[in-house]
Amino acid sequence: MSMKTIQAQLAAEVVARPREVERTVTGVATSDGAGVKLTRVLTNTLQHRLDPFLMLDSFRSDDPNDYIAGFPAHPHRGFETVTYMIAGRMRHQDSSGGEGLLENGGVQWMTAARGVIHSEMPEQEEGVMEGFQLWLNLPAEAKMGAASYRDFPSEAIPEVRTDAGALVRVIAGRSHGVAGAVERPLTEPLVLDIHLPAGTRFTQSLPADYNAFVYVYRGEITVGAREERVCEKRMAILANRADNDGMSLRATSDARVLLVAGRPLREAIVQYGPFVMNTREEIEQALADYRDGKLAA
Repeated sequence: MSMKTIQAQLAAEVVARPREVERTVTGVATSDGAGVKLTRVLTNTLQHRLDPFLMLDSFRSDDPNDYIAGFPAHPHRGFETVTYMIAGRMRHQDSSGGEGLLENGGVQWMTAARGVIHSEMPEQEEGVMEGFQLWLNLPAEAKMGAASYRDFPSEAIPEVRTDAGALVRVIAGRSHGVAGAVERPLTEPLVLDIHLPAGTRFTQSLPADYNAFVYVYRGEITVGAREERVCEKRMAILANRADNDGMSLRATSDARVLLVAGRPLREAIVQYGPFVMNTREEIEQALADYRDGKLAA
């Protein structure tokens, strides 16, 4: 166990009424950037249901042809991107001056806000590249704020090991008394990477009004008191009920799971490609600013 891993013996998450699975979702195979092959797990049809989360992409391949072209320079406005690398090397550069090399276990958190132009390019020509990118909406009051970028190497991500044997990497929010690498007061996101040996149970308290989902990227789990099975490469949307106080899961095989939850903004969502605003007029302004070289000015 590394020095950064905390043994959670006195800070157990007590959950009396866990959420059940509302429905499961199979991701859609697609490509983005200059032809990177990926699976879009959270699509725009789920944006209101999973508010404040806008998109989740999963990518995993040992074929360089699937990822080598990367994501050349492109714009964003109105939201945040969270990129989590499981394996591989990806170089980030952006118009705000942010630069970082994302490697195994590392996270980059970019706030596009009023505008940023960035690129994400592989720094490998062979081997496995695997990871996730999550899009997190910003409230109207923050969409035209200043852009920013933070890079977290793997050793900067706090970890907690529960009494039951789960290893939890706390990327954002708090779990079992441990604060994550990032805390965002506007949407209060919780982003956990949970590693579960077969038979291990895990619980996490959640406010009843937060939207939440789990994505199984290794193995298989069951969720809730009904123990509904969720297999690899499936997302389970967790039901919202006023009497729920959290979530629980159990690994039926060795499993790895992303748990994502956050406070909904309940604002209009208008998206056009890499721009997410509240009105069509704001989208038209973003397009004009990008055309005129003012997006990231």
